[in-house]
Amino acid sequence: MTDKDRIVVVGAGPVGVVAALAAARKGFPVTVLEAAEEVDDSPRASTFHPSTLEMINELGIMDEFLSVGLVARYFDFWDKPRHTLVARLDHEVLREETAFPFVVQTEQHKLARMGLRRLAGLPHVLVRRGCAFTHAEQRADGVVAHATGPEGPERFAGRWLLGCDGGRSAVRKSLGIDFEGYTFPERFLVLTTLFDFAGAMKCSERSYFADPDEWTNLFKAAGDDMAGRWRAVFPTRVGESDEEALGDAASARRLAGIWPEAGLGDLVHRRIYRVHQRVAARFRVGNVFLAGDAAHVNNPIGGLGLNCGIHDVMELVATLEAVRDGAGDDLLDRYERRRRELNIRFVQRQTVDNKRRLEEKDPAVRRQRLAELRAVAEDEERMRAFLRRTSLLDSVRDAHAIA
Repeated sequence: MTDKDRIVVVGAGPVGVVAALAAARKGFPVTVLEAAEEVDDSPRASTFHPSTLEMINELGIMDEFLSVGLVARYFDFWDKPRHTLVARLDHEVLREETAFPFVVQTEQHKLARMGLRRLAGLPHVLVRRGCAFTHAEQRADGVVAHATGPEGPERFAGRWLLGCDGGRSAVRKSLGIDFEGYTFPERFLVLTTLFDFAGAMKCSERSYFADPDEWTNLFKAAGDDMAGRWRAVFPTRVGESDEEALGDAASARRLAGIWPEAGLGDLVHRRIYRVHQRVAARFRVGNVFLAGDAAHVNNPIGGLGLNCGIHDVMELVATLEAVRDGAGDDLLDRYERRRRELNIRFVQRQTVDNKRRLEEKDPAVRRQRLAELRAVAEDEERMRAFLRRTSLLDSVRDAHAIA
């Protein structure tokens, strides 16, 4: 190990922490820069697919990760206006293709925290919180990250810099990289409740409700207390203000639309946010790389964004390891070729199609889409193919075909 191979990671969310831990385990010295003083524990991504679980297992934290999550073997599609189950899909059909034929439902901040605890015990790792990246100075032999810490400007040298600092990435903006795509006109509303939907309506812990008027995602996460809580995601209506959407009347109506007995009494959190489908025009500029939300964002239907970000950094760290160990620098361009194409082909297209499937208004098209899901659930081979794609196992396989 030599300090000239140091990797500077900007962002200590789950993607940045996974990048740092993967790099440190491969013998890289690592510096992590994070603007926030504490880990963000607000309700965000919480679905980890089989392909991602394989990568978490590589980091040596699988036992701890499983202990703070819920294992979900099934997921459902429902016809919401009729309150009827359309299709129940079973990840167990992937048992011959992965050691983890299920998803784990747990909050992303748990992964960040357990990774930071592991990093704290490793040599040659520096984690600086309250240190905001401002710009990168590229040199022939590496890069210098400029940041502002509690006592003023600071500089951190490394061979490579990884921008894992989210959708508003300071790294991406400092490089002048376009964030191509669009923003949905509606916002997404998240209501977190302790009401037991599975007990009331026998739904799976991941359920998607098709509705031409107001589709819904419903899934259960473990919670910090492991007691479990349900998150329901809805689109806002045209002209609906934030105050109205977050108010008691609208919240009660939306929850009752899933199941009549669900109400405000069990509601523990409300959140509203804008949703984008965007991909950075470049994932690499010289010695600086983008990964996770800094490189791509998408709607959350299907739970693919965070998973793809973890795939990004595992691919990137493996590529940097190969270059450190003697491969030519031209191998670095492969990261952008693979990850940008795979995000567009699998994540962008899949999440847009997921949304269209749930919100379809044309009665004939809607019946056809629901019939297709029913047919998938009734045919094991079709179900296997469907789940290989939605769990990003196909994405991992296809990466190797991109030279």
